[in-house]
This record gives sequence, structure tokens and C-alpha cells, in this order.
Amino acid sequence: MPIELNHTIVESRDPDAGAAFLTEVLGLPAATHYGPFTVVEVAHGTNLDHMHVEDPHPQHYAFLVPDEEFDVIAGRLRDRGVPTFADPARRRPGQNTNDGGRGTYFDSPDGHVLEILTRPYGSGG
Repeated sequence: MPIELNHTIVESRDPDAGAAFLTEVLGLPAATHYGPFTVVEVAHGTNLDHMHVEDPHPQHYAFLVPDEEFDVIAGRLRDRGVPTFADPARRRPGQNTNDGGRGTYFDSPDGHVLEILTRPYGSGG
């Protein structure tokens, strides 16, 4: 059996709000609940389990999205007034064109650095 990532825990001050932000921005189905977790499911059955903590430690989560969805997601971020950046250090506003695709970084309400990209890094182009 091939090894796949099944789930990871996302620290959040408000798991429901953190999960709602992610599902709304990415256009995913509404989150569900499992025990103490608010669960966001992405492709291939991978879950992001939002768990309450008082002081979340910022992490980085990158999402590979279809090219046609990139502009839709970027529009949702723009409509919410969420700044986007071409680099993870958030020094250059906007988008990048790494590997012939497009990518942008933005912050979640809990301070996690989120990224959408249309081509995996190292894929050429």
C-alpha cells in the first residue's frame, strides 16, 4: 500500500472559525466534527483537524489547486481583504510564477502561512 498523508492537526484559537475560513476561501465542503476536532477534508481523504489551543504556533500549509480555481480563490481572498504575497516571508505583494505556474501566500486568522499553487515546486516549466 502506498503511504499517504491521512491527517494533520492545525492549532487554532477557534477551530470552527479557522476551519470555516479555509473551507470558504478554498471552496471546500463545510467542515465536520470528530471528537475535539473541526475537520476540513481536502483531496485524497486528507484531513486538516483544527484543534483548540490558546496560543497557536504558526505553521505552513500549501494547497495544490487547479489553474482554473486559482483566480477564483484569489478573488475570494481579495473580496475578504486578505493580503496576498509572492513569497513566504511576505515581502513581495501579489503572486509568483514559480515553475511556470502561479502561487500566492496568505495568512489564516490563526497566523498560519497558507499557500495556493498551481504546479508543484520542482516540476519545471
